[in-house]
Amino acid sequence: MLQRIQTIFLFLMAVAMGVALVNPIWQKSGINPSDMASLTALEYSQKTGISTVITPVWYLGLLILAIVVIAIYAIMQYRNRLRQTLFCAINSMLLTGVMGITLYMTLYKGKDFGSPSDQGNFLLGFYAIIFSLVMNTLANRAIRRDEKKVRESERFR
Repeated sequence: MLQRIQTIFLFLMAVAMGVALVNPIWQKSGINPSDMASLTALEYSQKTGISTVITPVWYLGLLILAIVVIAIYAIMQYRNRLRQTLFCAINSMLLTGVMGITLYMTLYKGKDFGSPSDQGNFLLGFYAIIFSLVMNTLANRAIRRDEKKVRESERFR
């Protein structure tokens, strides 16, 4: 049934990852006011003076898009809770990869830009990823709780 709570959690997770896909994840000011480094789901850019260096990180956007697709597909698997659990586990691994790439790009690659003591600002995209992690965990717990109820009811028959 689509009206279960895990459907709402999975839908919110897909929406949050869509927000992370289109919004900036991180930004850091340089020594000069015009210098800026930023990370989005598709590129890491460093602007110094008049030159801009853009490093594509398409794999981050691809992982985020895969999470959205898997979350929507998991919603449609409401009749098979074990398969939903499997897709939540896959999404957990992909979300871990997204967080790892994001933290690597911001804390290690971004540290070289501007002042090393300044960490930069995490923006809406980053918080959407964290929100998505929480929603995935809550969806997985709700799916396991439903499966436990079904197994207990079958035992009473």
